[in-house]
Amino acid sequence: MAILTELRDPRVQNVTVTGVEVAPDMRTARILVSVMGTEGQQHMCLTALQRSAGFLQAKLAQRIDTRYTPRLTFELDAGVKKSLEMARILHELEIEREELAKRQAAEAEGSAPTDDSEHSVDGDDNIAPVGNIELDDNTESSSDIESGSTNESDNSTAER
Repeated sequence: MAILTELRDPRVQNVTVTGVEVAPDMRTARILVSVMGTEGQQHMCLTALQRSAGFLQAKLAQRIDTRYTPRLTFELDAGVKKSLEMARILHELEIEREELAKRQAAEAEGSAPTDDSEHSVDGDDNIAPVGNIELDDNTESSSDIESGSTNESDNSTAER
């Protein structure tokens, strides 16, 4: 509370204390803070908090009754920033999933073929496109078979 109400440094803005880790001997305390703003603003705010540590320790000594007042150190908590980024990514994935569902519903309603009807399964469980089969040089095409022509390599194997 002293950070927000009694600290008069203009560089300390948009600060949220996200956690405090106190050593078992109560001599040190690590304060995790989240600062909204650019990296420059975050660095400036963190520097201001470090310079205000003595003032904050004195305020803390007035409020707690212990043999030692913990020495305060401030660190940026990246967890909040990471959780905001994760929330953004999940939101984008949700939007993409909804768009895909809409496209699939439109394809199912219309006469457009679905991805499943464009492929056939051969004996090896490999999926190959129907009608777009590419033939290599050693394979006869259906038009060659109908016309009676064959590749030269087929003639050589047939003669043997």
